[in-house]
Amino acid sequence: MESAIKILLVEDYKLMRVGLKSLFDDTKEIEVTSEAQNGKDAIEKYKTSHPDVTLMDIGLPDISGIDAAKQILEMDTDAKIIMLTSHLSEKEVIDSLESGACAYVMKDINTDILKMIIKTIQDGAIWIDPLAVPFLRDKNRAIIPQRQMSRAVFRQQHADLTQREYEVLKLIVDGKSNNEIAEELTISSHTAKAHVCNIIQKLLVDDRTQAAVKALKEGLV
Repeated sequence: MESAIKILLVEDYKLMRVGLKSLFDDTKEIEVTSEAQNGKDAIEKYKTSHPDVTLMDIGLPDISGIDAAKQILEMDTDAKIIMLTSHLSEKEVIDSLESGACAYVMKDINTDILKMIIKTIQDGAIWIDPLAVPFLRDKNRAIIPQRQMSRAVFRQQHADLTQREYEVLKLIVDGKSNNEIAEELTISSHTAKAHVCNIIQKLLVDDRTQAAVKALKEGLV
Protein backbone atom coordinates (compact mmCIF):
# COMPACT_ATOMS: atom_id res chain seq x y z
CA MET A 1 0.00 0.00 0.00
CA GLU A 2 1.34 3.43 -0.95
CA SER A 3 1.99 5.87 1.89
CA ALA A 4 -0.25 8.93 2.24
CA ILE A 5 0.72 12.16 0.49
CA LYS A 6 2.05 14.46 3.21
CA ILE A 7 0.57 17.96 3.09
CA LEU A 8 1.84 21.23 4.55
CA LEU A 9 -1.24 23.45 4.90
CA VAL A 10 -0.53 27.20 4.94
CA GLU A 11 -3.53 29.38 5.81
CA ASP A 12 -3.78 32.31 8.24
CA TYR A 13 -7.43 31.76 9.22
CA LYS A 14 -7.80 28.92 11.71
CA LEU A 15 -11.38 28.18 10.64
CA MET A 16 -10.23 27.80 7.02
CA ARG A 17 -7.37 25.53 8.10
CA VAL A 18 -9.76 23.34 10.04
CA GLY A 19 -12.13 23.22 7.08
CA LEU A 20 -9.43 22.32 4.57
CA LYS A 21 -7.95 19.72 6.89
CA SER A 22 -11.35 18.09 7.35
CA LEU A 23 -11.62 17.54 3.58
CA PHE A 24 -9.09 14.76 3.85
CA ASP A 25 -10.53 12.98 6.87
CA ASP A 26 -12.27 10.43 4.66
CA THR A 27 -9.21 9.41 2.66
CA LYS A 28 -6.05 7.57 3.61
CA GLU A 29 -4.25 8.81 0.51
CA ILE A 30 -3.75 12.40 1.71
CA GLU A 31 -2.76 13.56 5.19
CA VAL A 32 -2.14 17.07 6.56
CA THR A 33 1.01 16.49 8.59
CA SER A 34 1.95 20.12 9.29
CA GLU A 35 0.31 23.55 9.35
CA ALA A 36 1.47 27.17 9.16
CA GLN A 37 -0.41 30.43 9.61
CA ASN A 38 1.94 32.81 7.77
CA GLY A 39 4.63 32.81 5.13
CA LYS A 40 7.69 32.79 7.37
CA ASP A 41 6.20 29.99 9.46
CA ALA A 42 5.53 28.07 6.23
CA ILE A 43 9.20 28.26 5.24
CA GLU A 44 10.32 26.95 8.64
CA LYS A 45 7.68 24.21 8.67
CA TYR A 46 8.75 23.12 5.20
CA LYS A 47 12.33 22.70 6.42
CA THR A 48 11.29 20.46 9.29
CA SER A 49 8.34 18.54 7.84
CA HIS A 50 9.52 17.91 4.25
CA PRO A 51 5.97 17.65 2.81
CA ASP A 52 5.16 16.01 -0.50
CA VAL A 53 2.80 18.86 -1.46
CA THR A 54 2.26 22.32 0.05
CA LEU A 55 -1.16 24.00 -0.06
CA MET A 56 -0.26 27.69 0.11
CA ASP A 57 -2.74 30.52 0.62
CA ILE A 58 -1.65 33.56 -1.39
CA GLY A 59 -3.01 36.22 1.00
CA LEU A 60 -0.90 35.80 4.14
CA PRO A 61 -0.39 38.45 6.87
CA ASP A 62 3.42 38.80 6.69
CA ILE A 63 4.89 37.88 3.32
CA SER A 64 2.66 36.71 0.49
CA GLY A 65 2.21 33.05 -0.27
CA ILE A 66 3.92 33.70 -3.61
CA ASP A 67 7.03 35.08 -1.87
CA ALA A 68 6.99 32.16 0.56
CA ALA A 69 6.75 29.76 -2.39
CA LYS A 70 9.76 31.42 -4.04
CA GLN A 71 11.86 31.00 -0.90
CA ILE A 72 10.82 27.38 -0.48
CA LEU A 73 11.66 26.64 -4.11
CA GLU A 74 15.06 28.29 -3.67
CA MET A 75 15.72 25.76 -0.89
CA ASP A 76 14.18 22.83 -2.74
CA THR A 77 13.70 23.07 -6.49
CA ASP A 78 11.60 19.89 -6.40
CA ALA A 79 9.02 21.37 -4.01
CA LYS A 80 5.45 20.92 -5.19
CA ILE A 81 3.35 23.94 -4.25
CA ILE A 82 -0.34 24.55 -4.92
CA MET A 83 -1.38 28.20 -4.65
CA LEU A 84 -4.82 28.76 -3.10
CA THR A 85 -6.81 31.96 -3.55
CA SER A 86 -10.33 33.25 -2.97
CA HIS A 87 -10.28 35.66 -5.91
CA LEU A 88 -9.01 35.60 -9.49
CA SER A 89 -6.13 37.95 -10.25
CA GLU A 90 -4.17 38.00 -13.50
CA LYS A 91 -1.03 39.24 -11.72
CA GLU A 92 -1.28 36.53 -9.06
CA VAL A 93 -1.77 33.84 -11.69
CA ILE A 94 1.36 34.92 -13.56
CA ASP A 95 3.43 35.53 -10.41
CA SER A 96 2.38 32.15 -8.99
CA LEU A 97 3.52 30.23 -12.06
CA GLU A 98 6.70 32.28 -12.45
CA SER A 99 7.53 31.53 -8.81
CA GLY A 100 7.60 27.85 -9.72
CA ALA A 101 4.26 26.82 -8.20
CA CYS A 102 2.64 23.75 -9.77
CA ALA A 103 -0.97 24.85 -9.51
CA TYR A 104 -3.27 27.86 -9.15
CA VAL A 105 -6.52 26.85 -7.45
CA MET A 106 -9.63 28.78 -6.42
CA LYS A 107 -10.79 28.04 -2.86
CA ASP A 108 -14.34 27.28 -3.96
CA ILE A 109 -13.15 24.28 -5.94
CA ASN A 110 -14.97 20.97 -5.68
CA THR A 111 -13.53 18.78 -2.92
CA ASP A 112 -13.00 15.74 -5.14
CA ILE A 113 -11.26 17.84 -7.78
CA LEU A 114 -8.90 19.28 -5.17
CA LYS A 115 -7.99 15.77 -4.06
CA MET A 116 -7.36 14.80 -7.68
CA ILE A 117 -5.19 17.89 -8.19
CA ILE A 118 -3.08 17.04 -5.14
CA LYS A 119 -2.54 13.49 -6.38
CA THR A 120 -1.63 14.56 -9.90
CA ILE A 121 0.67 17.34 -8.65
CA GLN A 122 2.44 14.71 -6.57
CA ASP A 123 2.86 12.73 -9.80
CA GLY A 124 4.42 15.73 -11.54
CA ALA A 125 1.47 17.42 -13.23
CA ILE A 126 0.59 21.12 -13.49
CA TRP A 127 -2.94 22.43 -12.89
CA ILE A 128 -4.40 25.84 -13.61
CA ASP A 129 -7.97 26.85 -12.83
CA PRO A 130 -9.81 27.05 -16.17
CA LEU A 131 -10.86 30.64 -15.36
CA ALA A 132 -7.18 31.63 -15.28
CA VAL A 133 -6.18 30.06 -18.61
CA PRO A 134 -7.25 33.06 -20.78
CA PHE A 135 -4.81 35.32 -18.90
CA LEU A 136 -1.94 33.06 -19.84
CA ARG A 137 -3.06 32.11 -23.31
CA ASP A 138 -3.79 35.62 -24.52
CA LYS A 139 -1.09 37.69 -22.83
CA ASN A 140 1.69 35.42 -21.67
CA ARG A 141 2.38 32.94 -24.41
CA ALA A 142 5.85 32.24 -23.04
CA ILE A 143 4.11 30.47 -20.14
CA ILE A 144 1.29 28.75 -22.04
CA PRO A 145 1.15 28.71 -25.86
CA GLN A 146 -1.88 29.57 -27.95
CA ARG A 147 -4.66 27.02 -28.30
CA GLN A 148 -4.90 27.44 -32.06
CA MET A 149 -1.71 26.70 -33.99
CA SER A 150 -0.58 24.71 -37.00
CA ARG A 151 -0.31 20.94 -36.64
CA ALA A 152 3.49 21.06 -37.05
CA VAL A 153 3.91 23.79 -34.44
CA PHE A 154 1.47 22.03 -32.12
CA ARG A 155 3.47 18.81 -32.27
CA GLN A 156 6.69 20.75 -31.64
CA GLN A 157 5.24 22.65 -28.68
CA HIS A 158 3.77 19.47 -27.18
CA ALA A 159 6.72 17.18 -27.71
CA ASP A 160 6.66 16.67 -23.93
CA LEU A 161 3.64 14.38 -24.27
CA THR A 162 5.10 11.02 -23.28
CA GLN A 163 4.60 7.85 -25.27
CA ARG A 164 2.29 6.58 -22.53
CA GLU A 165 0.26 9.81 -22.68
CA TYR A 166 -0.18 9.33 -26.43
CA GLU A 167 -1.46 5.82 -25.72
CA VAL A 168 -3.88 7.21 -23.13
CA LEU A 169 -4.95 9.97 -25.52
CA LYS A 170 -5.87 7.40 -28.17
CA LEU A 171 -8.05 5.62 -25.63
CA ILE A 172 -9.68 8.91 -24.62
CA VAL A 173 -10.54 9.46 -28.29
CA ASP A 174 -12.05 5.96 -28.28
CA GLY A 175 -14.33 7.05 -25.44
CA LYS A 176 -12.71 4.90 -22.76
CA SER A 177 -13.25 5.74 -19.08
CA ASN A 178 -10.34 5.98 -16.62
CA ASN A 179 -11.09 2.47 -15.36
CA GLU A 180 -11.19 1.11 -18.89
CA ILE A 181 -7.92 2.87 -19.72
CA ALA A 182 -6.36 1.37 -16.59
CA GLU A 183 -7.51 -2.11 -17.57
CA GLU A 184 -6.38 -1.71 -21.19
CA LEU A 185 -2.88 -0.53 -20.21
CA THR A 186 -2.56 -2.65 -17.06
CA ILE A 187 -2.08 0.34 -14.78
CA SER A 188 -3.92 1.58 -11.69
CA SER A 189 -7.00 3.81 -11.96
CA HIS A 190 -5.08 6.50 -10.07
CA THR A 191 -2.27 6.40 -12.63
CA ALA A 192 -4.77 6.52 -15.49
CA LYS A 193 -6.44 9.56 -13.95
CA ALA A 194 -3.04 11.24 -13.53
CA HIS A 195 -2.22 10.67 -17.22
CA VAL A 196 -5.60 12.08 -18.28
CA CYS A 197 -5.07 15.17 -16.12
CA ASN A 198 -1.58 15.70 -17.57
CA ILE A 199 -2.93 15.39 -21.12
CA ILE A 200 -5.70 17.92 -20.44
CA GLN A 201 -3.15 20.39 -19.09
CA LYS A 202 -0.67 19.87 -21.93
CA LEU A 203 -3.34 20.21 -24.61
CA LEU A 204 -4.66 23.39 -22.96
CA VAL A 205 -8.24 22.17 -22.83
CA ASP A 206 -10.79 22.00 -20.04
CA ASP A 207 -11.87 18.35 -20.10
CA ARG A 208 -11.35 14.96 -21.75
CA THR A 209 -14.00 15.61 -24.41
CA GLN A 210 -12.16 18.72 -25.61
CA ALA A 211 -8.91 16.75 -25.48
CA ALA A 212 -10.40 14.11 -27.80
CA VAL A 213 -11.73 16.74 -30.20
CA LYS A 214 -8.41 18.55 -30.31
CA ALA A 215 -6.47 15.32 -30.80
CA LEU A 216 -8.59 14.48 -33.83
CA LYS A 217 -8.50 18.04 -35.21
CA GLU A 218 -4.72 18.31 -34.91
CA GLY A 219 -4.05 14.78 -36.14
CA LEU A 220 -2.36 13.69 -32.91
CA VAL A 221 -3.83 10.19 -33.01
